[in-house]
Amino acid sequence: MAGDLDHVGRIMAQWRAERPDLDVSPQGIIGRLHRLAAHLDEELEVVYAKFDLGHGEFDVLATLRRSGAPYELAPSDLAAQTMVSSGAVTKRVDRCVEHGWVTRRVGDGDGRSRVVALTPAGLDLIDRAFEAHMANEHRLVGSLSELERTRLAHLLETWGRSLGA
Repeated sequence: MAGDLDHVGRIMAQWRAERPDLDVSPQGIIGRLHRLAAHLDEELEVVYAKFDLGHGEFDVLATLRRSGAPYELAPSDLAAQTMVSSGAVTKRVDRCVEHGWVTRRVGDGDGRSRVVALTPAGLDLIDRAFEAHMANEHRLVGSLSELERTRLAHLLETWGRSLGA
C-alpha cells in the first residue's frame, strides 16, 4: 500500500505511525494543494516566458485588458484587482513601461491622479499571450471531466469564501 501513496500520502502515513493520536487528514488537502500550486506556477511561467513576460507583467497586462476599452486603470485599481501591494504594482508597471507595453499619464480632470494604459503593442501582446495561457490552462485541467472541474471550482470557491480569501 505504501508504494501506491503519493508524496503527501507517505508523509501522512509517517505521521499516523508517529502520532496516531492526531488527525492528519487536512494534510491530504492542504499539502496536495501546496504541491499542486507550485507545479502549476511552473507550468504557467513556461507560457509567460514565451512572450517575454513574468507573472507580474502578465497580471498587469491581463488586468488592463479585461477592464475593457480604453484599457486603462488607476494604479490603486490595478493593485486592488491584482491583489498585490501598491509597491508591487509600481515595480510591475515600471517593467511594462520599459518594454513599451503600457504608459503612465496624468488622469483626466485631476492633476494628482495617474492612469496606467495599454499601448497598442501591449494590447497585441496580451491578446496573444492570453490565448496561449488559456490553451495551457485547458491542458492542465484536461485530465478532469467537466463535472469534476465544475465541482472542484465550486468547492474551492466555497472554501476560499469561508476563509475570507
